Amino acid sequence: MAIIGNIIKGVIQIKDTLTPDSNPVENQKEVLKSLLETAKDTAFGKHYNFDAILENQNPSTRFADSIPYFDYNKINDEWWHRLHQNEEDITWPGNPDYFALSSGTTGKSSKRIPVTEAMIESIRNTGIAQVFALSNFDLPADFFEKEIMMLGSSTDLIEKEDHFEGEISGISASNIPFWFRGYYKPGEDISKIDDWDTRVQKIAEHAKNWDIGALSGIPSWLELMLKKVIEYHNLDNIHDIWPNLQVYTTGGVAFQPYEKSFNALMGKPITVIDTYLASEGFIAFQARPETTAMQLVTDNGIYFEFVPFKAEYILEDGGLAADAPSITLAEVEPDTDYVLIMSTVAGAWRYIIGDTIMFTDVERAEIKITGRTKFFLNTVGSQLSVNKMNDAMMHLEDKFGMKIPEFTICAKEFEDGFYHCWYLGTEQTTEDTTKIAEAIDAFLKDANKNYAVARSKALKGLKVKLTSTDTFNNWSAKNKKKGGQVKMERVMNEEKFKTWEDFVNQN
Repeated sequence: MAIIGNIIKGVIQIKDTLTPDSNPVENQKEVLKSLLETAKDTAFGKHYNFDAILENQNPSTRFADSIPYFDYNKINDEWWHRLHQNEEDITWPGNPDYFALSSGTTGKSSKRIPVTEAMIESIRNTGIAQVFALSNFDLPADFFEKEIMMLGSSTDLIEKEDHFEGEISGISASNIPFWFRGYYKPGEDISKIDDWDTRVQKIAEHAKNWDIGALSGIPSWLELMLKKVIEYHNLDNIHDIWPNLQVYTTGGVAFQPYEKSFNALMGKPITVIDTYLASEGFIAFQARPETTAMQLVTDNGIYFEFVPFKAEYILEDGGLAADAPSITLAEVEPDTDYVLIMSTVAGAWRYIIGDTIMFTDVERAEIKITGRTKFFLNTVGSQLSVNKMNDAMMHLEDKFGMKIPEFTICAKEFEDGFYHCWYLGTEQTTEDTTKIAEAIDAFLKDANKNYAVARSKALKGLKVKLTSTDTFNNWSAKNKKKGGQVKMERVMNEEKFKTWEDFVNQN
């Protein structure tokens, strides 16, 4: 009998029963007030007169009117660069102990995003809230006695003067609560290995010693790790070595394109729970099994605003026009794409994280990630977002019996006009690309009226090429780094796409 598991499950259920329902809109009002109060004496708070915002009858409106949008480059050039000169009280009291390194999907030099003690506490508290939400998933008691494999970036952080640097998954793992360390795998020693291939090799070697009940990590890299374990031990599937694996906590990218290839590594179905952890904070997690949507964390150090995702508000580099209107959580509508804006306990203010989201349940503040502002393909008015691209890939998988976990696309000009050029990552590289292009085209015409209009005018058609998923993984390894928060860019400009095509041809 799972005695400890029953105790833990009982505590979680009692906590869930005793916790009163919260009001997301009221939570956000309190969070904004707390952020402004805490940061009013910082250089940023004085410059934008947080005292006056707090005294206003409608602080959220005054806040939006007083402070411009900031992307990383703008806030770093104007404010955060001073943190690296050992100045304090710039956008948040004190000086952060950590900086999260994030190259995102651009492949450029890493951003250095402040991670304060308040943000670490916020991430930890949200993680605990997610554990308590497991009471909704009806998991057996023995699940709570199993170990959790967290595949992130290295926890061997870079020490620089008075702070440490690393990816947010490494920073978070290096700050896990002491009571959780007995459950955490691959453990501190293996997690500190910087080289991803070496770390995965060590995981494969030790896999038989662990009783893994849950997995956590970005789908693409987690799949490679699972394949390595299966190959190393000559298994049919991962359940041959981890028979009690029951839960996968995914995040970083949409899981749907990876679903078929991921399930092919399983011996039986498992529960997939989506999360939304970024370098800027723990934003949302799936709180109930009836939906794949995630609940915004509205009461834990992050204030959200939302800009309607319309072409006229989006700049070519994925940023926002200065006059793009924002709304609060109280004003959002379901089934509408919004650009997500954040202000946080790490000193990010009206920060454009670069993601677009859609509310599936306004009352519960439940969302789905629909894409990236930089991956919004609007050449000749096609207005194609990543969620439509993902839907097209799922359609192909069903129609042709394929697995397509990776893809990238470019709007490229040829002599006779513009074409959408698709590269699909799949092991079924002998499929008829002409039929695949026709299937994508037909699906998108039905799914997106703007795309259909563009196809009747300047968008001449589609060109499709197939390559192995290893090509995508090798591209990421060459341009950035394997594992961690690294994600494949879904849309490329023509200059980047030429480099990509050269890389594919060479490999």
